[in-house]
Amino acid sequence: QVQLVESGGGSVQAGGSLRLSCAASGYSWGSVCMGWFRQAPGKERGGVARVDRDGLVVYAAFVKGRFTISKDNAKNTLYLQMNSLKPEDTAMYYCAAAETCRWSLLLRVADVGYWGQGTQVTVSS
Repeated sequence: QVQLVESGGGSVQAGGSLRLSCAASGYSWGSVCMGWFRQAPGKERGGVARVDRDGLVVYAAFVKGRFTISKDNAKNTLYLQMNSLKPEDTAMYYCAAAETCRWSLLLRVADVGYWGQGTQVTVSS
């Protein structure tokens, strides 16, 4: 059974940093596309960043160099380092896995086969 378990969310002040982790199990780690989504209250869930099996990454425009997605293949763990956080980054953040990545594009909700349970990130001004 595929499991994605996020951790690392919390509350920070604007300008602060958080590191999200997603521990994955139950599938062939090296064969999938991994990504992070977020969903704020009243808004649709949307892609933040994704990394393919070769380590190629794509970011949403609003990331603007503030976030870094990475993965540790030895630990089957996906990360999202978030720096210079802004109040508008407040959302539930979800780890996601898909069979393939779309070339140079973020994952879409429809692409995702597996979701984590989500971790809350709250940024105060």
